[in-house]
Amino acid sequence: MTWQATILTLFPEMFPGPLGFSLSGRALQEQVWRADAMNIRDFARDKHRSVDDTPAGGGAGMVLRPNVAAAAIDAARAQFSNLPAIYLTPRGKPLTQMRVRELSAGPGAILFCGRFEGLDERVIEARLLEEISVGDYVLSGGELAAMILIDACVRLLPGVIGSESSLNEESFEQGLLEYPHYTRPRVWEGREIPEILLGGDHARIMKWRREKSEELTAVRRPDLLKDKDASIEKS
Repeated sequence: MTWQATILTLFPEMFPGPLGFSLSGRALQEQVWRADAMNIRDFARDKHRSVDDTPAGGGAGMVLRPNVAAAAIDAARAQFSNLPAIYLTPRGKPLTQMRVRELSAGPGAILFCGRFEGLDERVIEARLLEEISVGDYVLSGGELAAMILIDACVRLLPGVIGSESSLNEESFEQGLLEYPHYTRPRVWEGREIPEILLGGDHARIMKWRREKSEELTAVRRPDLLKDKDASIEKS
């Protein structure tokens, strides 16, 4: 089954963009996944094809009009009724590896890329859009966020990664950040590969890697350890 990404955007020419290269690009050519970019402006009905208007209550910027946005979403759902509809927005729930795995295991997703000040709230409510954020920062639009989500999902599709076992040791898969990696030469600019990695004792290597993952996570992302402890207590 081909994983379907349907992107609703004011700039369809941005796709596939970077997704047309490397692993995702090869998978796209092999039809492991498919990208269809639909222009939101095509659903505007006035002579100027306007897609936005001033915010109710005043304020800076413009807001995507509900009738135009809803028409685009409805058209996408008419073609792909089995896909979840996602709105990429800084105020959404943070995208996690767990959610990425859930999405990659499904048939795909409809991704609405916001622009300006965002999307009229009534559309989000009426069309039951799932709001997702790719980080605590603001982009010019949702297109780059959509690319991040798509790339994260595509690389998990069967056959895309050469060694699928390597996926199990990546950051976030075990609730931890990934351990440090090294390769030849053995000594570089006076810095040596840790001796434990050169001895061939796989049990000791696994233990070392686990310890390093825990150390890195404790320093850089202690919130992950708290989440993990909370999950254990609930179970």
